[in-house]
Amino acid sequence: MKDKPLSEKEKLFCTYYSVTVNAVESAYKAGYTIAPERAAIKLLRRESINEYISGLTAVRKSSTDEVVAGLRRLAFGCIGDALRLAFEENIDISELKEMDLFAISEIKVNKGKGVEIKFFDRIKALEKLSGIAERKDDEGRSDIFRAIEEGAEALRYRSDAVE
Repeated sequence: MKDKPLSEKEKLFCTYYSVTVNAVESAYKAGYTIAPERAAIKLLRRESINEYISGLTAVRKSSTDEVVAGLRRLAFGCIGDALRLAFEENIDISELKEMDLFAISEIKVNKGKGVEIKFFDRIKALEKLSGIAERKDDEGRSDIFRAIEEGAEALRYRSDAVE
């Protein structure tokens, strides 16, 4: 039996689920406020819902992969072509197309004083990469560990409130 097309509410559930991987929370946020547990189970049984979630997850993963690749180029890339641009006096414009100038954030030509080149901050790029790696580690944890941590945090919050 073929599934019916997804409603906007169902698409919203899929979007939340592709990010949180928490069916009940996603159902509630999407507007299934009465019995979100039942709605989540029912939604995840549908093939079209799972296909839509898979598509969203793939798009998000490819976007993240592109960001990571760009940050890696900024953090670890070579600046040889930029130095060549700064110090070589007679560069043909056609040569610029072949140069790797990705790490450059700004170029100023100072009259009679040469060229000033500013680069993107490598430390910031490394910090961003580190943050992405930490998020990936968090996503890799199993749901049982996440539930245990959340339960412990709730108990900690309660005990702090009582004291």
